Amino acid sequence: RVLCCLVEMFVFLSVPLKSISVQLHVRDHVASVHSSLQYVNEEDRPLEAMFVFPLPADAAICHFSAKIGEQEIVAEVQDKESARDQYDDAVSSGQQAFLLEESDESSDVFRLSVGCLSPGQNASITIVYVIELSIQVDHALRFCLPAVLNPRYTPAASAASVPEVSSACVIPYTLSLSVDVRSSDRISRLESSCPLDPLEFLDAQHTHAMVNLSAGHRFDKDVELLLYYENTHRSTAVVEAGAAAAQSGSLMGDPALMISLYPEFPAEVMSSLASQREFVFLVDRSGSMSWKMHHGKGAQKRIESARDTLLLLLKSLPMGCYFNIYGFGSCFECFFPSSVVYSEVTMEEALRRVKSMSADMGGTEILQPLKHIYSQPCYPDHPRQLFVFTDGEVWNTKEVLDLVKSQTFSHRCFSFGIGEGASTALVTGMAREGSGHAQFITGTDRMQPKVMQSLRFALQPAVDDISVDWTVPEGVMVDMLSPPISALFQGQRALIYAQIKGQVKAVNGLIISSLQTKYNMSIILCVSVIKKNCCAAWQPLLTPILCFILNCCNTCFTVFCINADPLSELISDGIPNLGITSLVRNLITVPAPRSADGTASTHLLNRSMITSMYLLPCTLEPEPRMDPLLRLVSLQKAAGCWELNAALADVFGKTEDEVTNHRPAQVDGSVWATVLALIWLRAYKLDQRVEWQFVAMKAASWVRSQKPDGLSQCVCEGNMLLGSQVTEDALGI
Repeated sequence: RVLCCLVEMFVFLSVPLKSISVQLHVRDHVASVHSSLQYVNEEDRPLEAMFVFPLPADAAICHFSAKIGEQEIVAEVQDKESARDQYDDAVSSGQQAFLLEESDESSDVFRLSVGCLSPGQNASITIVYVIELSIQVDHALRFCLPAVLNPRYTPAASAASVPEVSSACVIPYTLSLSVDVRSSDRISRLESSCPLDPLEFLDAQHTHAMVNLSAGHRFDKDVELLLYYENTHRSTAVVEAGAAAAQSGSLMGDPALMISLYPEFPAEVMSSLASQREFVFLVDRSGSMSWKMHHGKGAQKRIESARDTLLLLLKSLPMGCYFNIYGFGSCFECFFPSSVVYSEVTMEEALRRVKSMSADMGGTEILQPLKHIYSQPCYPDHPRQLFVFTDGEVWNTKEVLDLVKSQTFSHRCFSFGIGEGASTALVTGMAREGSGHAQFITGTDRMQPKVMQSLRFALQPAVDDISVDWTVPEGVMVDMLSPPISALFQGQRALIYAQIKGQVKAVNGLIISSLQTKYNMSIILCVSVIKKNCCAAWQPLLTPILCFILNCCNTCFTVFCINADPLSELISDGIPNLGITSLVRNLITVPAPRSADGTASTHLLNRSMITSMYLLPCTLEPEPRMDPLLRLVSLQKAAGCWELNAALADVFGKTEDEVTNHRPAQVDGSVWATVLALIWLRAYKLDQRVEWQFVAMKAASWVRSQKPDGLSQCVCEGNMLLGSQVTEDALGI
């Protein structure tokens, strides 16, 4: 009944959402997002409406309230079935009611039901959620306000269903966004995929800044913000004072602590970047992978970007490893019956098949290929590294995540969400359960640098057996509130949440946190515990601690006009006092978030907070010429060398004769070609070093193995030919 109501609303009724106002509060690595939605019923009869909108899967909704006329009411968390029953009863009896619930099909989709709006009546809905900001390859902290919700594919035989909604071409509402950033580190800059007003610093230390989204923004794509601090890799700690009104010793009454760690492993550990790995690449080839990466000019199709990335990955693999490639859709196929040893022959065979990969395999059914991969025996001393590329439109997320979790001790999983609207529940969940790392490629992002960062993680030795020890003053205890750290990577942030209990006699009691690993490495961080109420600016900190508690599909928020408490009584210094303590008792034993279901094979886009959709025009464009870097990489041999030929000379903008005539007489043709390739990469593609770092490492290693004479002259001649000034030391040969 509810699903039918959703379809009818968008076909027959004008959408009553008029505006969205978002206030983003960033505190170091955590963001609190306050969204206000303004609705007007322009019909001549009472209206009940439902809106579907995306939220990041690891976000925690912590506040939901409504204002109708002059009356403000705040929601309470209830069991989902009970809340639905109460909502239905209220609407059927003519009362105004609102219901906010996580979708049964996906933990990154929420549904907001607005019941019994009288003709001409206004309603203002406020939703607050918190989220940790992810770190990008260039060390930026990324926040994304999603505008797109892709439909989830559902096989015909499945009982699950998600409504198909007619597409609309007009966005009938406006978006305003303000950003407030406070940090213990200096703020360097803030960039966005959308036009922003100038960044305004509010203090001399550049630790507090504000910026607004420029007026007139059409919410037809994700709003992405990239925040840069000056000292990104500095370990820090933030202490939040307990709430003054809460009882001492309670969850909200005691100080909370957030520690951000950036592990730097000893050189002897990092020098063991091993070739003894098995790499399995699982690539989505469903129909939606034929869509463009973004709506701008010259955008690649998703499957094209995946093909280019596989080329770079295959050329970057170390000799001596095992590998295989799977494609999946409604069915799946693999390049080899089982993983094969990486060699020139197997690499060329894989590249031949990669070139013919298309988005031609129907739906998105990832479970069966995963089962097949996990059924294959692992090779001794070759830990399995699974790379998953998908636009994230699957319907059985919970089952997929349970499967990945069951194999957590036999592999690491690195996942990549391609395009706007990829399911964060699936992509982040697979990486979390597989002790790996998740990346999202949206807008004009290049897939290659993000994937190569994950390859660097995959080549690192697995750091596990991680423990956290605390040295605290007398009378003080520290309770860990975040889940145990399952994996650490060199230079990759790890966040720890804890609560400080007991009494600190001195004003500045000292807490020492020591994180230990199996390599007998320790990370020690000293934290000063300051007086209560001295950290009012960090009020939103505690809420992320509860993400794993509140992100539960068996509960939802309900708002009724009966027995309403004024919102003003629950606001302190502009930050909602969420009364979370009373919720924890009921929620701590709730099962983990459920799966993402889905349906529909048509291209439907959903702007944040409302299912307002449009169809993309179909245009035919000529095939673009391959990027020069990829052309160079495609010519490299598995062992790491290049051959001297016309194709290589063309990459350098030279003829084959020009390149051949500059070769020193005592230098072999392959050595000469390989040195030229290394010089060209250093001279002209240094800004893309993340992408070619492993290609260059293999090349330099191959040159050293040849022990050639005349390398200095070779480098000198190469610089003259290519018009560069790269030193021999810089090439690592």
